Formats: sequence, C-alpha cells, structure tokens
Amino acid sequence: MNKIIFNQRYKSLLFLAIAAAFACMQSGCKKDAMDGGAPVITNVRNYAASPADTLVNNITTGQWVVLIGHNLKDAVQVSFNGIPATINSVMFSDTSAAVLVPAVIPFPSVSAENLNTIRYVTRKGATTFTFDIVAPPPTITSISNENANEGDSVYINGLNLFFIQELTFAGTPVTKFSTAGDGTSIGFVLPALTQSGPVVVSTKSGTASTPFNVNDATTGMLCDFDKTNTFSWGTGIESSSVNFPGNRGNYAVLSNDVLPAGDGTWWGWQRSINTNDVQWVPVDSLGLSLDDYALKFEISVPTAWSGTSIYVIKGYAFDYMARYEPWQGTGGVVTPFTTKGWRTVTIPLSLFRNNDGKGSAAASLTALLGASGNGAVNIQTKNFSASPSASGLKAAIDNIRVVKIR
Repeated sequence: MNKIIFNQRYKSLLFLAIAAAFACMQSGCKKDAMDGGAPVITNVRNYAASPADTLVNNITTGQWVVLIGHNLKDAVQVSFNGIPATINSVMFSDTSAAVLVPAVIPFPSVSAENLNTIRYVTRKGATTFTFDIVAPPPTITSISNENANEGDSVYINGLNLFFIQELTFAGTPVTKFSTAGDGTSIGFVLPALTQSGPVVVSTKSGTASTPFNVNDATTGMLCDFDKTNTFSWGTGIESSSVNFPGNRGNYAVLSNDVLPAGDGTWWGWQRSINTNDVQWVPVDSLGLSLDDYALKFEISVPTAWSGTSIYVIKGYAFDYMARYEPWQGTGGVVTPFTTKGWRTVTIPLSLFRNNDGKGSAAASLTALLGASGNGAVNIQTKNFSASPSASGLKAAIDNIRVVKIR
C-alpha cells in the first residue's frame, strides 16, 4: 500500500516538474522574442512631439514615422514597398525606430508581394509588417523650358508624377507623354499653344499646378532683348537660329576662353549682360518673403562648360550675388554642362547670398533690392577658383524676369 502511495506521489511531483519546466521554457522563449531575438513591429506612430505623436493608419512618401515594436535596435535595413530607407542607428532603440519613408517610391512598378509592406532587418532576423503606404498628390519642382516652341521636347520634373489622368500646358491639353518609372518626370513634345497659363498635372492622388504661367512673355519681364529691351552694354545681341536653335527672337551671348585663376574681369567684352534700371519686385510686394520670388531666364549652352561661373547681382552692388554653376556637383565633383536647346534657369531670391554668393541670404526683399525694388540686372562671369577654368564658356541668355513662384 505504501509503495502505491509513493508511486502516485512520485508521478505527481514529476508532472509538476515537467509542467514548471515547460512553463519556464515558454517564458524564456517569450523573453527571447522580446529581448534580443528577431524584430517585431506592432504599430506605426507619427513622428512628432506629444500629443501629435498619434498612431497612424497609413503613411506616404517623404514622411517621418516611428515604428513601434521589439528588438528594433541595430537595424541593417528598413524598406517601404521594397524601397530601402536611409537609416540612422542613433534614432533606433529596442522598442522604437524613427525612419524617413523614401521620397521616391515607384508605385506602378511595386510588386504585389512588396505593396503595402514595411520590411525590417536586424542582425538577429527580419520581419515584414503589412501597412498602408499611399501615393501622395503630385508635385512640380521645375519645367525644362517654360517658353518652349511648338515641337520642342519639354520635361516636367517633380515627385509622384504617375497614374496621370490629365496634363495641360498653358491651358492646352497634352495627350501624348511618357513618364519616368519613379514618377520624377514627364516628357512630351509641345503642341501648338494659344495663350499663357499654368502647368497642371492631375493624377489619381491629386492635382499639382504651377503658381506661375508658362508661355508668358509679359509677367515680370525685365529684358527679352525684343519688346522689352532694357539691355545697356556688355556683350553682343544675336538672333541666329543656327548658333542657338529654338530661339525666340534676339538674345544675348556670354563668351570667354579658358580663364586664369581668379579672373573676374566681368567688364571685358562678352563677359557680362547689364541692363538699365528695372523694377525687380513691385514696391507693394517688398514685404513678402524672399522665397516668394525667383529670377528666371532661358539659357542655351551648346558646348561643354565648366569652371567659369555665371553670377547675378543688382545695380553693380556685390553685397549679395547668386551663382549659377550647373557643372558643380556635390563634393566638388565637376561634370561638364551642356543643354539640348534652351533651358529655364530658376534662382529663388533667397539664394542671393553675401560672401561671393556662399554666405547668408538677405534678411528681406528690401535688404536685397532696396526700398524701391528698382535697379539694373547684372549677369556677369568669373573664375572663382585658384586654378584656370576647365573650359571656356559660350552661352545664350534670354527672357530675364522676376516671377512670383508661390
């Protein structure tokens, strides 16, 4: 009888021991999953100070978000719809990770398996979190030639330029066009235009419209060397369609050979374009922001150009200047620059800086342009470097204007 009781007690203790061990194993596995195991994403929050750091139901390109979960430290890759994001480990902890959603996601070409997914990879494993990633409305950042002629190739640059439903240029519908796979540009051959007007792009996600008109020879025009000819001196005026095809009447030509180091003799023949006094900005608009206005012109550069800088000042005053150096890349990398025909150059007035164009912007439009907003436009050339320029320069410039851009 005692033996039977002992066996029953032994079996009961053995069962309790196995159950405790199993519970411990489960607890350990759960702890491993919460601490040091593969990453887990549980939700997504808006990247903002409290109380705006709320949970979100969807995200879009170029948006800062905070991923919430476990084991998120030491991420090696985070991707949205299969597109890797730039990650900064300083902004990661075990339970959260602040990440900038890539600004460019080619939604039309995203595979079904990657659509609406956040992929998170660490040295301990990976996870895929299903979450709505939506295409935002389109934006227009620039137009290759705002004053193009019928039959010219024109490109609209921006973001999210896909799923296009309607496109108009100066009020004229454009029905044949091609789009970049990543949604950063639209290309087309310009049809005949009958008026000036904005560029409007409508997509499934929304509509973008330029705050300024294209095919506009009047608004803000300071010098077009034809009807509005305020040119004073500095270089020659030409109208040849052989030297610079696609022109609209007269234009000015900047030209120089290779320049010695530091050569800034802008007063030399063909080294500058200088106008009479003109009204840059209406007096009643001088209280607006510098970012509201831009100086624009069309330029044509048929042969490779690098080294010579084109800069713009007002009224021969060198306190603020804007430098146009399209051959100058990031990190000092120089890429010779040419255009295929004419291209629109846009220089926001906030890019007029002191210290040879490399310092600080003016505090206001009045500080930059004076109380009257009136003065000459001076477009001049210089080699700012300590070495001879890599090439000479031959460029035509037309339609100098200051336009409200927002």
